[in-house]
Amino acid sequence: MSRLLDAYRATGADLPFGDPLAAHGVAMEGYFWRFTQPESGRVVIALCGINRAADGSWATLGLAAHPSGFLRTAAHPVAAADPHRLGVVAGESFRGEPDRLRVDLGPDARLDVRITHPMPWPRRAFGGSGVLQTIPALNQYWHPWLLGGRAEGTAVLGGENWDLTGGQVYAEKSWGRGGFPDSWWWGQAQGFADPAACVAFGGAVVHAGALRTEITLIVVRLPDGRVLRLGDPVVSPVRAQVTDEHWTLRGRSPRWSVDIEGHGAIGDAHVLPVPLPAERRNVPGALEHLGARMSVTVRRGHRTVWSGESAVAALEHGGLARARAEADRRGAAPEATDAPPCAR
Repeated sequence: MSRLLDAYRATGADLPFGDPLAAHGVAMEGYFWRFTQPESGRVVIALCGINRAADGSWATLGLAAHPSGFLRTAAHPVAAADPHRLGVVAGESFRGEPDRLRVDLGPDARLDVRITHPMPWPRRAFGGSGVLQTIPALNQYWHPWLLGGRAEGTAVLGGENWDLTGGQVYAEKSWGRGGFPDSWWWGQAQGFADPAACVAFGGAVVHAGALRTEITLIVVRLPDGRVLRLGDPVVSPVRAQVTDEHWTLRGRSPRWSVDIEGHGAIGDAHVLPVPLPAERRNVPGALEHLGARMSVTVRRGHRTVWSGESAVAALEHGGLARARAEADRRGAAPEATDAPPCAR
């Protein structure tokens, strides 16, 4: 039975009540943390993608900040993810665990944060991907496993030292058999008037064999602690209209509706790396706004249950076709450092 379960998980899928945080062993498993300080307007993100090539695993690493515009990325030649629990390591450059994150991409690109008072994903049959998590060999799965928490620690970002203590914390994991999907859109926000609120969404062109469809998922942690998830194609579909500067989402279920509007100026966006796992290289392929605006309205029937606005939201739009085209145009190197904010 254990071997059958291991073989099933190696496709990227998880059984109901399974643990999506343990490594599956697919082409790419991405780990992402976001720290938000609404009072100062500061935001820091850290990312680690564990990528599989024919000769072993390597990592895509990144550390970025708003409003400073700081970005440091790297490709690390050796990396591993824990097959039994949440855990990721890339030499001395990156180590992520449920309650601590340490990043060292140079003397001016470091982070060391402990996470306290966590607000984890509630125990349910399914994670962020819903019933899709049980379908083997999808090109993308998504699970926002930490919907709040308190940061205690510091970051060195270029010439600035930031105290992140008291900041709000969000973390997620995404993975898939082929790396990143052909195109995707994503967003996350804290920094609402009520610090217990948290919003995240993720969408992509998802495929497995002959199955190919566009899926968008929305997760909202309401101030009272309830967690809503919309995005099942039949019972709670989400419609998304996305450009590099605007995100409009409408999610509906028999009981709930969630409307999201987001906006970020393209000149303020970071250009984040996207891994090509088999090729052992990163290419610039995702525009991410770290200090965007997001408004959210949640209704039960016709009654508004909660609405909020954040001025420190994250909004992302990416695509592999664009990434490869940009890499070909630039003659992209295996890794990039100190990439500037997007100026297109």
